Amino acid sequence: MTTVTKTVRFDAAHVLTNHRGLCKNLHGHTYRVDISVAGDESDDMVMDFKELKSLATEVICGRFDHAFIYNTGSVGECEIAQLVERYGMRTVAIPFRSTAENLAKHFYDLLSERMQTRPVLVSVKVWETVDSCAEYRRQ
Repeated sequence: MTTVTKTVRFDAAHVLTNHRGLCKNLHGHTYRVDISVAGDESDDMVMDFKELKSLATEVICGRFDHAFIYNTGSVGECEIAQLVERYGMRTVAIPFRSTAENLAKHFYDLLSERMQTRPVLVSVKVWETVDSCAEYRRQ
């Protein structure tokens, strides 16, 4: 099996409600997302990098870039989102906490819905900083 990976980046803000550390405060990241797909040895090209970038840009970056990502289950985050929207700024509502772990799984699910059976989506890795990431792999 051969695996190829495409990396995309986007900037976004979030807050982790009820977190004990500094991430309980509104803050942002330049997220790096590594998307890995695989094919078998008979494939001379697993997937065109341009096609994978286009898909990632449409599904992830086009929606999340320069947005406030908020958990619809948090009253406080919803109130922040309402204020942000009132001033014409972008938001993305998700029904879970915006941790790197949850975003990796969410991006995996969004991409897998759009991909055909080949190539196979293997993993999505979300980097919050240059040395901290979470990865979701297909099972």
